[in-house]
Amino acid sequence: MKNLIASVKIAINSQLYLKDPESSELGLKIVHKGIDLINSIGFEEFTFRKLGLEIHSPEASIYRYFESKHKFLLYLNAWYWGWMEYRLLLATSNVVSAEKRLEKAVFLMTEGVENDPNFHGVNLVKLQEIVVAEASKTFLNRKVDQANQDGAYQSYKDFVSNVASIIEEINPTYKYPCMLITTVVEGAHQQRFFAEHLPRLTNKQSKPHYLSKFYMDLVLKTIKSN
Repeated sequence: MKNLIASVKIAINSQLYLKDPESSELGLKIVHKGIDLINSIGFEEFTFRKLGLEIHSPEASIYRYFESKHKFLLYLNAWYWGWMEYRLLLATSNVVSAEKRLEKAVFLMTEGVENDPNFHGVNLVKLQEIVVAEASKTFLNRKVDQANQDGAYQSYKDFVSNVASIIEEINPTYKYPCMLITTVVEGAHQQRFFAEHLPRLTNKQSKPHYLSKFYMDLVLKTIKSN
């Protein structure tokens, strides 16, 4: 299994970068240190000049890989959802029960992650924190339609469609499977953010997996009451 995972490359639409960062040591350093820096100072304060100082490389060298910091964020978000889609496949491929597959999918959407050194040394914990805090910036802007044409959200859309198909398997008459799944994803991200920064807007508990239990209960009651 380790060799299999090590050989996996998350497919990212080439419109999101000028040069594939996974093709060189410098490119991987840009991704790794870029994740560290955005997680540390936030996307608003992040610049390629600051990243260049971190990796001891001219700012111009980063622009050979990404045309802007927005494209870099789009790339990170797309990579994250491609990785999530891969995790979903691994978690559900040998599970016969549709409800069990849905439970595993909801768990993936709502719980924290662990680092996996087999994925090019990407700090997955920090990347998830970036997606939770910053990913809305990838589509709440005037360039969203162009980014969509460039395939920036394809891995996210594929993930949502795959989970929605499980809901349709459980209840073929339910009319809003994609809406329900995106509500779970975006809602869980907000709840994780609120728990960290605005705790009065949520009900953070010491019990393990309280978020996944809440959303699984919500999803099952919703699709079965239809």
